[in-house]
Amino acid sequence: VNDVTELILIGFSHDLQTQRLLFVLSLLMYTLTVCGNFILTCVIITSPHLHTPMYYFLCNLSFLDFFYSTGTVPKLLQDLISTGGGRISQTGCLLQLLSSIFLGQTECVLLAVMAYDRYIAICFPLRYMIIMSWKKCNTITITVWSGTFLNVTVPMIIKPPKFCKNTNIDHYFCEIIVVLKLICEKRFYENIVFMSTLISALIPFAFILLSYVCIIRAVLKIHSASGRYKTFSTCASHLTVVFMYFGTVSIMYVGETKIPSGKNKFISLLYMVVTPIWIFLKIEKYKNSKTMRNDMSISETLF
Repeated sequence: VNDVTELILIGFSHDLQTQRLLFVLSLLMYTLTVCGNFILTCVIITSPHLHTPMYYFLCNLSFLDFFYSTGTVPKLLQDLISTGGGRISQTGCLLQLLSSIFLGQTECVLLAVMAYDRYIAICFPLRYMIIMSWKKCNTITITVWSGTFLNVTVPMIIKPPKFCKNTNIDHYFCEIIVVLKLICEKRFYENIVFMSTLISALIPFAFILLSYVCIIRAVLKIHSASGRYKTFSTCASHLTVVFMYFGTVSIMYVGETKIPSGKNKFISLLYMVVTPIWIFLKIEKYKNSKTMRNDMSISETLF
């Protein structure tokens, strides 16, 4: 069927109280996400002592998470209070789908870049600003954003998706795994999703684990307990976001067939709505620990 113009989101509960509760929770978390990431970005831009590679990538992540939630949550909130249920045009669904995949893949790679940044700062503190030069940071940023954009858009240009089954989507928004069931020639897109997940999720996660193995080895060489705690505490918030984000994504994309559709929908909300809030919480921890100001003291402890 090539003339499908509208899709129906049927994942919403018929219980009015449940709808209202979900609306309030989603609105609260979205408000925190928008305000938190806006404040974070302003703090980084206006504070000269935060003009370092770590905060530069954190600012990228904050910018990304704002649009990650904005691409989905406003429409979700509208549907939750709408009496006619959730409806979305085919074009709107594909745009929502592409933007979430693009920003999700970019976030995976950025989290890996931030792990590499912490690895250099802790294991090679005296050479940190040489290795993580601004030229290198800019090159990494351009490569990450443009690479994930091409990774998402090129397959869609080569073979634009067409809906050939029913128009009901059992979800709150256009989630790739659910939408795939409605697309013609879905084998092509299943292979694309598998390769994209491997490149933009599994490889970055393996790189993060490798980075932290090296970091832990370096931390264990520190003689004082306070020195070990101070050094590794600079990574705690990053690790929290990594395991929360990659954990929910892996459950969705690796174990999707074993998860009931009801739980599947709530898991999606975790990495789409909840995870971006943690980025706001990170800035306070980094500011309190004064990570970058203490890099030289860390180096003295290590060497």
